[in-house]
Amino acid sequence: MVNVAVVLLRHLSNFTDFDVLERHPRVNLYYASAPSDLSEADTIILPGSKSTIDDLLTLRRTGMAAAVLAEHRRGKRILGICGGYQMLGRSIEDPKGVEGEQQSIPGLGLLPIATVLTQEKTTRQVDFKFMDSQELCQGYEIHMGQSTPIEAVEPLNHFADGSPEGVISPTGCMGSYIHGLLDNEAVLKYILQPFEAGEAQTEDFDYQAYRQQQYDYLAQELRRHLDIPLIYNIMKKL
Repeated sequence: MVNVAVVLLRHLSNFTDFDVLERHPRVNLYYASAPSDLSEADTIILPGSKSTIDDLLTLRRTGMAAAVLAEHRRGKRILGICGGYQMLGRSIEDPKGVEGEQQSIPGLGLLPIATVLTQEKTTRQVDFKFMDSQELCQGYEIHMGQSTPIEAVEPLNHFADGSPEGVISPTGCMGSYIHGLLDNEAVLKYILQPFEAGEAQTEDFDYQAYRQQQYDYLAQELRRHLDIPLIYNIMKKL
């Protein structure tokens, strides 16, 4: 089993980013609320946040930030998604007071990026390729802020138009704004592969097929309990 710890933030957003890990037969996913919780993790994820600066302050106050850095020094893989990506950089600036009165805070310093929070929210669906994979992946962005490299970096992803997205460091620390990143097979294989050597392999888990199956179950229940032809007739009259 691969132990994946999601750092439990007070303002954690987008729990669906981890649905695939919760159901994967080779993953033990858990939420870490104390520094000691990270010691058994193979991979640590800093998730999205609805209040990035406040959550980063809390991580420092509780010792979680120091624990993440310590586990990184021990060779643990760290992944930041959206707000977690911002936290992994060198700095977060909030000149317009988007999140509150604090206008600047140092990041954890694991990725060479600087983030400026903005009043405009980016919301879009995206197609991308992960690292050197040629597989076309899907996800979405929903964030307030722009992160800019402050030195040469290796992109984690490339959008369909070829533009870079996210960062991967030489130590394997990764960050991306893309939600749904882990739903893609190329990404999931990269995350799990280093920890599976010598383990008995189970059947590959097709999360996309699983998710479609759940939608089909829901549709069946709706058809059982609702008058679908009547709803269609009503819609035609609108």
